[in-house]
Amino acid sequence: MATVLAFDVYGTLIDTHGVVTELEERLTASGKKALAAEFSRRWRDKQLEYSFRRGLMGAYVPFGQCTREALEFTDRALQTRLADVDKEHLMAVYARLPAFAETASALERLTRAGLRCVAFSNGTREAVEGLLTQAGIREHFDDVVSVDEIKRFKPDPAVYAHLRNRLEVAPGDTWLISSNPFDVIGARHAGLHAAWVRRSLDAPFDPWGVEPDMTVTDLDALAERLE
Repeated sequence: MATVLAFDVYGTLIDTHGVVTELEERLTASGKKALAAEFSRRWRDKQLEYSFRRGLMGAYVPFGQCTREALEFTDRALQTRLADVDKEHLMAVYARLPAFAETASALERLTRAGLRCVAFSNGTREAVEGLLTQAGIREHFDDVVSVDEIKRFKPDPAVYAHLRNRLEVAPGDTWLISSNPFDVIGARHAGLHAAWVRRSLDAPFDPWGVEPDMTVTDLDALAERLE
């Protein structure tokens, strides 16, 4: 059976901090431009926290709502007082975030090597299709698998089972590729192989005794290992 590479999208293929420049522009009027990077980091952290909490509560909503609520929280926490029009603009920017610089070339190498690539995300299929298309990388994926199809969030074991069932692939032939340690651990716990894309050398991995099968610095390094 052919090996399947299931790529996380936000933070792995797509740069969630690609919104910083827009944040700088929106925060200039309030004199808080210097908070842009911190705002971006907190927004992303809260977005994930909200998905975890909703998963535990059984209170699923589309990932975009977690993103919007996290934006509102971060605005309040940092007292940046963004206008509603600014928040709407930032949500629109989030829907067209850029891919990391090496993403397209690495995916091309992997598909040329005969590896089957799919996108696997907390985002809805519509949102992910839009992101991949505007980033110019949709053509490299055989399919898009969204947690929205079963109304759960990563790292719920049901999500990884759904991935395998949708693709009709065995756990040993399925690799999750993610920059998020919680996602890597979730996949390994569910019996999949997993590669951690450690984009920052300062980033630690959770000390749970569950390690990735492979650790790489970016997607080019992944392609070199798997070609």
